[in-house]
Amino acid sequence: MSSTQRYTKVAIILHWLIALVIIGMFALGWYMGELPKDGPKQTAFDLFDLGIVTWQMDEPATARTLYFNLHKSIGFTLLWLVIFRVYWRVTHTPPAMLASYSALERKLATAVHHILYLLMVLIPLSGVLMTLYSKFGLKWFGLEVFGGLDNADLRDVFKESHELFANLMLAAFIVHVLGALKHQWKDKDETMSRMSLK
Repeated sequence: MSSTQRYTKVAIILHWLIALVIIGMFALGWYMGELPKDGPKQTAFDLFDLGIVTWQMDEPATARTLYFNLHKSIGFTLLWLVIFRVYWRVTHTPPAMLASYSALERKLATAVHHILYLLMVLIPLSGVLMTLYSKFGLKWFGLEVFGGLDNADLRDVFKESHELFANLMLAAFIVHVLGALKHQWKDKDETMSRMSLK
């Protein structure tokens, strides 16, 4: 397959890296949402109780605080990754869709990609704004980025937006994956290989 029929290596790496981070963020979001607000405070945590990594805190905190701060830190990193991905997409023309795509597939693929790009920006951005208007602010892996403005009303607006965007992302993500599987297993075309580093 020629290079003009494939995505660039940078685009491919960004695609899979961001996809994995988003999946991890969904899992982390569900996990931390179930943690009690009044759990015991400690300085050392067995990360996800897997016995692999011990996370050390400078000050005693609850498990809920640890995982919320981890979610915020990864989300802030993700926002910058997505901004770079959008920049790369704008400055590097993606390969044309395969000629075998039907008109409906072309419209659906275009719509889903636009929705995914929009939500990739809106989800971490709304999360950062929610954090800004909380009373805690943002510490990026322990380094203070900004303090919280402690505005509960605005925080709740961005909290609801964050959750709505996440639910929309989940739906769009499922459609995207189902489409990719259709092209791989039913159509047996080159859609997936164009997003592979092979």
